[in-house]
Amino acid sequence: MSVWEWIRLLVGGALLLCGLLIFLIETYGVFRLKYVLNRMHAAALGDTLGITCSMAGLIVLSGFRFSTLKMAMVIVFLWITSPVSSHLLARMEAGTNEKIGEYCEVYEELETLEAELKEQREADKPEQADKPGEMDKPEEAGEPAGDLAEDVL
Repeated sequence: MSVWEWIRLLVGGALLLCGLLIFLIETYGVFRLKYVLNRMHAAALGDTLGITCSMAGLIVLSGFRFSTLKMAMVIVFLWITSPVSSHLLARMEAGTNEKIGEYCEVYEELETLEAELKEQREADKPEQADKPGEMDKPEEAGEPAGDLAEDVL
């Protein structure tokens, strides 16, 4: 075996082991976390990252052929579909669970959340003023800060 084959074997094996470790952490999170949104978060992150590492390891081990393109397309497909499906399931859970207040902080009005975030920003302002290169301070640039709802939308 040449040096490049050994490097390819080691890199591919490391990526496969990394994917396996991520899948093990995902499995632990799915079975041990108590709330459904936490379990779903663990599963979604494990799927996208674990499959990406595993497939990248297989790509490196198989060499760069036509099958490599197929595996890369699987990675792209899963990177697009997994977050979308997780987001839709989370919205359904948040919209239909009547006891969500027991697990999450729920704001009845958007103004309450905006006021709380504004207080947090003002409390953090002296700490951030010491850091050079802060780009996200529109008040200092002469622009109005705007409403939080406008920033989010």
